[in-house]
Amino acid sequence: MADDVGLETQLCSEQFGSGEARGCRAAADGSLQWEVGGWRWWGLSRAFTVKPEGRDAGEVGAPRAASPPLSGLQAVFLPQGFPDSVSPDYLPYQLWDSVQAFASSLSGSLATQAVLLGIGVGNAKATVSAATATWLVKGELRVFHYESLLLFADILNDVAMFLEIMAPVYPICFTMTVSTSNLAKCIVSVAGGATRAALTVHQARRNNMADVSAKDSSQETLVNLAGLLVSLLMLPLVSGCPGFSLGCFFFLTALHIYANYRAVRSLVMETLNEGRLRLVLKHYLQRGEVLDPTAANRMEPLWTGFWPAPSLSLGVPLHRLVSSVFELQQLVEGHQEPYLLCWDQSRNQVQVVLNQKAGPKTVLRAATHGLMLGALQGDGPLPAELEELRNQVRAGPKKESWVIVKETHQVLDMLFPKFLKGLQDAGWKTEKHQLEVDEWRATWLLSPEKKVL
Repeated sequence: MADDVGLETQLCSEQFGSGEARGCRAAADGSLQWEVGGWRWWGLSRAFTVKPEGRDAGEVGAPRAASPPLSGLQAVFLPQGFPDSVSPDYLPYQLWDSVQAFASSLSGSLATQAVLLGIGVGNAKATVSAATATWLVKGELRVFHYESLLLFADILNDVAMFLEIMAPVYPICFTMTVSTSNLAKCIVSVAGGATRAALTVHQARRNNMADVSAKDSSQETLVNLAGLLVSLLMLPLVSGCPGFSLGCFFFLTALHIYANYRAVRSLVMETLNEGRLRLVLKHYLQRGEVLDPTAANRMEPLWTGFWPAPSLSLGVPLHRLVSSVFELQQLVEGHQEPYLLCWDQSRNQVQVVLNQKAGPKTVLRAATHGLMLGALQGDGPLPAELEELRNQVRAGPKKESWVIVKETHQVLDMLFPKFLKGLQDAGWKTEKHQLEVDEWRATWLLSPEKKVL
């Protein structure tokens, strides 16, 4: 009877990070029988038993037999505490990023072979292939792989390698072509470094940016090693056939761009930039509900700058907007928040001066204010208060811009608190943002009712 009670009573429990806890019960022979909850990532599907001495490595299903190799790989290639210590989009992004890095590594090898051929490394096919392989093995080639959120940078990297592939075809332009390729790769390097840092901040959830960055380097090393081994097998096969080499390059380039697209689309950024804020605000004004980060990231266009959009400038210098006491008084009137907003209706351009006391929520409100003014010149349904202002704007220049800005302040006083709460409830991180804000700050005489967000 005591044994039966022991099997039903949970003696202790444990959990990994913030994951699911698993319990432990006493078996009839005195051993500990653990539930499998904490081992879901490694595919174990049943409970396992640990003998009193804890040294029976032959027990089927016990993690003591299966976990050391997996734990070793996890320690080398995955951040400590994975998956709870990183963002939910970490694994799909890293998988697709590894695919694009592998394709880029092979494309780089083909480009290197073409450059060596162009500079006259030997006349025989075997000599060129052997020289390329030697260069790769010695580690003197720097494979230009950059984890960039900007597809433009990755495509520019492919264009640079294509120039190297084509350089031997036009020997008279060889030096200029290779120089142009290196210049393009330098641009890619800058873009890749900047965006990788922002991505690491997004993925690290336990102040573990150093660990996430280190494991990313480990993954990159593994991918480059795999690319090196495949390159050593591929280069002798394509060295005697320029057409086949070019065909392989186009295939790898297509794979590289597709994998980059999937990697970027797998990201779910939970902070607002101008594009995501515009999408979320437009949906809120039209339907009264806030998009969650997953939906907004899927709707966000990958390419910006090809469609007209209201110009929003945050943190502009005050001297750019006013040149007289009257203009300053006109600009300040109606502004109780620690920012001043100037709207040019003809160009649909919004410029915002930020006060020294302006915090992240102030910046978010100012950006919302500017985008809301842009919505007055757009299409689609709006709340009644804004619809009335839109009709006034479309009717003609009966009201000056600063008067409309003053009236939208009153609308925003009612709308923004609800919008901000909706953002927080939907999972957006409003205590920080990715809005582009210049460093200019100013002070001015405000009314006693000034609010500081």
